[in-house]
Amino acid sequence: MEHHRGKGVERVDEAYAIRRYQQAAALLPLRWQRLCRQVPEEQQAEAEELRLRAGQTLTLLLRGGEVPAARERPYPVVTQTELEQLCDGVTDYSRYAAADTLSRGYLTARGGFRIGVCGTAVLRDGVNTNLRDISSVTIRIAREQPGLSTEVLPQLFREGSFCSTLLLAPPGLGKTTLLRDLIRGLSDGAEGVSPHRVAVVDERGEIAVMFQGIPQMALGSHTDVLDACPKALGIPILLRSANPQVIAVDEITVREDLMAMSAAANCGVRFLATIHAADRRELGRRPLFSHLLKEKVFEKLVTIRREEGQRQYLVEELW
Repeated sequence: MEHHRGKGVERVDEAYAIRRYQQAAALLPLRWQRLCRQVPEEQQAEAEELRLRAGQTLTLLLRGGEVPAARERPYPVVTQTELEQLCDGVTDYSRYAAADTLSRGYLTARGGFRIGVCGTAVLRDGVNTNLRDISSVTIRIAREQPGLSTEVLPQLFREGSFCSTLLLAPPGLGKTTLLRDLIRGLSDGAEGVSPHRVAVVDERGEIAVMFQGIPQMALGSHTDVLDACPKALGIPILLRSANPQVIAVDEITVREDLMAMSAAANCGVRFLATIHAADRRELGRRPLFSHLLKEKVFEKLVTIRREEGQRQYLVEELW
């Protein structure tokens, strides 16, 4: 079995990282915007999320965990009204128009920000149709890293053809960031790689981060996106409507996803997908994922690890 090890291009320009933080903070009610501007620039550049909980203070998620945005006690407290105002502002005061994604726990904002929302579920016939009495909001600060996949992408070909590839890592190691850059590289083409027609099933709204029909993340000029659709339904839709060479999806979680992939693979389409696991051994211990390996839908595996503060990408042949 062949193994290839490489480093991604992880150098995010500090000014860009701070600018993305400030764009995310601009979604907040005014007093929290002012507080976020007082955060030291090194923390602004590092922050991955802004987290607001009713009755608690605003926190930043850094690599080492959550820290208060305020520098001095007593810390100011987020009100439930402010959470409602935030959701109204993000949806241009048309929250009913975003009820579909809100019922699944998130909103998307212009600029490529995905906003996780918790509150009281509104159930109808056992199905959640909306959220009310918002209790917490998480703004994820997505930052693109063009060139991240430069070393990895050429390793995902065999005899000139792209191999279906699975990206594996625990949460927080950048699977979606790498996935985006691989999509962009396949779509636009790269050194030694011709442009491909890529279709994306963005079930959770995290890959393209669509806002009013426009991807807020750069996914390439030959990419089609099906947003907010379960993978098992979206894959056959894309086969019929987009004639893709490669279909990219986010987290594989249920057997129905695998069945849809197997059927599409028999039609000649290749896949690019992510999955949660620490390594291949853990992957093989789970019944669903063991079935995935037996089905031989995927030919290559990219395991993401962090070593000495840098992400490492281990590319393996699955068969």
